[in-house]
Amino acid sequence: MPTNAYMLLKNLPLLALSILGATASFADIGIISPGDAKKLIDDSNPEKRPIVLDTRGGYKDYFRGHLPTAHHLEFDTLRGTDNAVPVQYLPEDITKQLLVRAGVDKDRLHLVYATGAELPNDEILSATMVAYVLEKVGVKDVKIVDGGLAGWKAAGFAATQEYFGNPSGNLPESGNPKVALTVDDVLSLKDKPGHILVDARPKNEYLGEDEVWLRKGHIPGAISFHWARLMEKDNTHKFKPFTEVKADLEAAGITPDKEVLCYCGTSREGSLLRFYLKHVAGYPNVRLYEGAWKEYVWLKGKSLPAETTESKAK
Repeated sequence: MPTNAYMLLKNLPLLALSILGATASFADIGIISPGDAKKLIDDSNPEKRPIVLDTRGGYKDYFRGHLPTAHHLEFDTLRGTDNAVPVQYLPEDITKQLLVRAGVDKDRLHLVYATGAELPNDEILSATMVAYVLEKVGVKDVKIVDGGLAGWKAAGFAATQEYFGNPSGNLPESGNPKVALTVDDVLSLKDKPGHILVDARPKNEYLGEDEVWLRKGHIPGAISFHWARLMEKDNTHKFKPFTEVKADLEAAGITPDKEVLCYCGTSREGSLLRFYLKHVAGYPNVRLYEGAWKEYVWLKGKSLPAETTESKAK
């Protein structure tokens, strides 16, 4: 790769950050502060207000309090068992019906959030998963509320218990299926030059030191980078600035000159890693293996290889 092209790619994350910081209303996928989110929600013109989606798995949490005008779209309604493998993404036609019912609209801004500020709570993953699904169906204007409901309250804004239902939405005519990887894509690409496979699960699961998975370990050649390293410790719904994690990513070999292949256990953790690299850090080529480890361990008569020793980037 020519030196000038590499330097441009190397500086893309910083360019993306400056763009994100310049305006909260820029039609794109990224993050938004609670303050900027509130200004949009409070717009006097209902047609200019964003579609607000509360993605939490606990419906009682929605009842306890949520952002004003938030429509509850529980993340796991978008997944189900398929060919014996649990929590697989639903077929496209069913997914689209659910999104239309939630009011997702090709011409509107969507604010996505969840809550639960400390680990082991991982509801932020429901927000990035829903953002990924929206991106895949072709929605181009999606912002995750940085800090989630906890950040909203910390900014001095009140939650509400009033229900809110969006009118039926209008989805884009064409989607963006290339954000997704199949297992065959992963197997054919992971060892090629210029590619890196990253496992976003906690290190103990990556090494097979867990009671969760049918088979232990990780896809051979995958490097480990736990998604929580990208989030603030005092609020796991708040993304760290790229400047704070750039060195850690580079040390792991996760650099913008590579195509990054993300995966995890069920694709939620991988969705956060992908969201951060693509839409916060500005990496140009990042995709998600949707089937994830839960599918990989079952396919082809459980014959696909697994490793339990740590891999490093080549």
